[in-house]
Amino acid sequence: MICFDKDDTRFNYRIAGIAIHNEHVLLNRLEETDFWFLPGGRAELRETSLVSLEREMREELGEEVNVQRLVWIAETFFQTRQFYHELALYFLMAFTPTSPIYQQNGPFFGLEEKPRLIYQWFPLRDLASITLKPAFLITGLQSLPASPTHILDRTGV
Repeated sequence: MICFDKDDTRFNYRIAGIAIHNEHVLLNRLEETDFWFLPGGRAELRETSLVSLEREMREELGEEVNVQRLVWIAETFFQTRQFYHELALYFLMAFTPTSPIYQQNGPFFGLEEKPRLIYQWFPLRDLASITLKPAFLITGLQSLPASPTHILDRTGV
């Protein structure tokens, strides 16, 4: 994983996928937290961002994805148990047309047990009613940019 700690700060290089189906977006959260985020994970050394996202979806959901295009390059600063400086690439992705992921109604668990992730499809129009991180996703997911866009998000500090 490309992640390291220096003093009181953790740097994290994350790759995330945006799956939109029938005006709903797939989000996940850790079982012990109360906020949602886009599925994905940390890239491995010597692994491209596309391969990282494909691997994460196989590991977390047991599904293949078609990575379509880069949407955002985001520098996000936030604090949970410690301070984070995160660099994340967000890609539009789609599961195979017959994927059972598209048939899920309500919350469902991913394959990994530690940490355990809960997934759910949320209507794009209702994102302001949930706790979604990083905050720029609340409006950003409702109107994806046509070309890759750089985001600097310091709302979490």
